Amino acid sequence: MKPDMEQSKVYFTTFKTSFTENLLSKLRRLIITAGIKEIDFEDKYAAIKLHFGEYGNLAFLRPNYAKVVADVVKEAGGMPFLTDCNTLYVGSRKNALDHLDTAYANGFSPMTTGCQVIIADGLKGTDEALVPVNGEYVKEAKVGRALMDADILISLTHFKGHEATSFGGAIKNIGMGGGSRAGKMEMHSDGKPTVAADKCIGCKSCTLVCAHTGVTVSDKKAKIDHDKCVGCGRCIGVCPKDAIEATFDASNKNLNCKMAEYTKAICQNRPCFHIALVCDVSPNCDCHAENDIPIIPDVGMFASFDPVALDKACADACNRQPIIAGSVLAEQAARQECTAHKDHFHMTHPDTEWESCIAHSVKIGLGTDQYELIEI
Repeated sequence: MKPDMEQSKVYFTTFKTSFTENLLSKLRRLIITAGIKEIDFEDKYAAIKLHFGEYGNLAFLRPNYAKVVADVVKEAGGMPFLTDCNTLYVGSRKNALDHLDTAYANGFSPMTTGCQVIIADGLKGTDEALVPVNGEYVKEAKVGRALMDADILISLTHFKGHEATSFGGAIKNIGMGGGSRAGKMEMHSDGKPTVAADKCIGCKSCTLVCAHTGVTVSDKKAKIDHDKCVGCGRCIGVCPKDAIEATFDASNKNLNCKMAEYTKAICQNRPCFHIALVCDVSPNCDCHAENDIPIIPDVGMFASFDPVALDKACADACNRQPIIAGSVLAEQAARQECTAHKDHFHMTHPDTEWESCIAHSVKIGLGTDQYELIEI
């Protein structure tokens, strides 16, 4: 670390417990020590942004952890709710009804967590707030409205690998996770969906919902005019056959930079606090309907007011861990072309890198990559 730069404080504790303190108690002690109660929660809405896990995936954070955070917020006089936005891809969280069913099936209900669950971008992923950010890549972020309506943002992140961004940390949880369907398309591509003709039945649901006459149907097949399409994603949400799909053509660097700018749009001008649990570090995102064995052993819990420092601290800690035998990382490390790489996440997905996200986050003032790690 560079001694001449101001460092952010990142608090850390391991998953080692005792007869007098379990993991939930340790998480509570961690976030209180890290200063969460310095935020004025009194009579304020607090969005706890997390990932409910795709149905079939078992690597997501257990709802017990969310309850700890919600309880601390309520003790401080706040009104917490758990939230995430609908997905861009077709799966068990593509609309709010399926998303809620999946959240409840995975244990995230008001009964288990002590607070309500709200899908931030509404029924079809189109309930969004347009947030000025004036970034290098994004001028106006499209963010789930309920997420922006909250007075306070708390990110509760499962830190794991990712096939496009190397790892999924706080910045991805907030930036990509907080984008509406149109926002996610903007980050992943030029924001224009396409039609899989073999799935299309010509029902015209997409034409009825398009406000810009960008979709037409001929010979019982839909076609999208990209000159008219504004990338709102409504057609994706209404298609009964999942025939309309987003394109994923952004470079990893552009994706990382856009994600950072979305995170800034969501975090700016209000109190934020960030928590990351580095456990069950699967090679891929929790958006998968399956999860492979972890690539490294469980590391611990981290908390900070700075999402950039938090992600950097988590990545550094992961890279100090041994590789789990039989994992995707072990298979990649055994390949001759990967032996020169020392970064576990880049080694797991050699076509990805995460450094551009951290660098751009620092550049736009989201946070710093210089941190003081305080173990409790």
